[in-house]
Amino acid sequence: MGDIAKGVLGGGWALVVGWVLPAALNLAVFFLAIAPSLRRTAAIERIWPATAGQTALLLLCAAVLFGIVLNALQTPLYRILEGYLLWPRSAYDRGCRRQRARKERIAELITCPEGRTSVQRALLNEQMARYPTDDDQIAPTRLGNAIRRFEEYGHNRFRLDTQVLWNELSAAAPEQARRQAETSRTNVDFFVALLYGHAVVAVLALLALASAGAERPLLVVTAIALCALIPLWYRSAVYATDEWAAAVRAMVNLGRKPLADALGLVLPKQLAEERTMWQLVTRMSRRPYRDAADTAFAPYRAAPPDSNSQLHPPAPGPGE
Repeated sequence: MGDIAKGVLGGGWALVVGWVLPAALNLAVFFLAIAPSLRRTAAIERIWPATAGQTALLLLCAAVLFGIVLNALQTPLYRILEGYLLWPRSAYDRGCRRQRARKERIAELITCPEGRTSVQRALLNEQMARYPTDDDQIAPTRLGNAIRRFEEYGHNRFRLDTQVLWNELSAAAPEQARRQAETSRTNVDFFVALLYGHAVVAVLALLALASAGAERPLLVVTAIALCALIPLWYRSAVYATDEWAAAVRAMVNLGRKPLADALGLVLPKQLAEERTMWQLVTRMSRRPYRDAADTAFAPYRAAPPDSNSQLHPPAPGPGE
């Protein structure tokens, strides 16, 4: 029972911190700064709570509801910020060129360290580490590159495509590594949810300017402040991916052998052979089965136990 409760709380913690809490913060801004200007409208008057307790209950229920919805929509929300969804082709290509040029500029600064302190050089290396090693994997946004760098890590090093085999790797990896990956992503979720919430509340503040009882100075200041904070939350999300990347890297490094064991394979000692094996596993997961796969996997299969040793156990020694 304790393990069940621990698992439920672990998953609920990621939902609460990553999505429900930012939703609650944005709803609080809405209720404090925007809703008073809308109270005289008929729709708001019907649902406006009569007491402070009812207001708190409404805020809590709305935060949980919006948090669950945001959590369910997290994939498209991330893809918009990464530059993969709703981006015109011209904007996508222009963003990739800009990010590639930025990566090259950072690389040039690293190769010419004269006049820079050790801290400045470390910061440059930190910025470079937020880009994928393969230039063909460059994304059009900083967040897209910061996430893409650890999405390509397994494939670049071991030909283990974590995008295809993520569920298998998560199931086989050590529990501590898996929890670190889940916890570190929560930090990025928090800033992403806060960013989107600020954008929505800022738009509502501008729309509320058209209402009859609008408190225009408060609404304008609220909209400006929220818009000014959006770039800050975006940068914070980019920085928060550092811990997420380290956790995913640990999952790949520590989970490869358990994953191979779970699949009935023996992890080769030579890196070149291991890369070939994981490439075969990835292909097998993507493509329909062919008879040639049986021959291809033969060198990597675990040897069956010796049947003779099981049927005829060794005779006991003289002292046994």
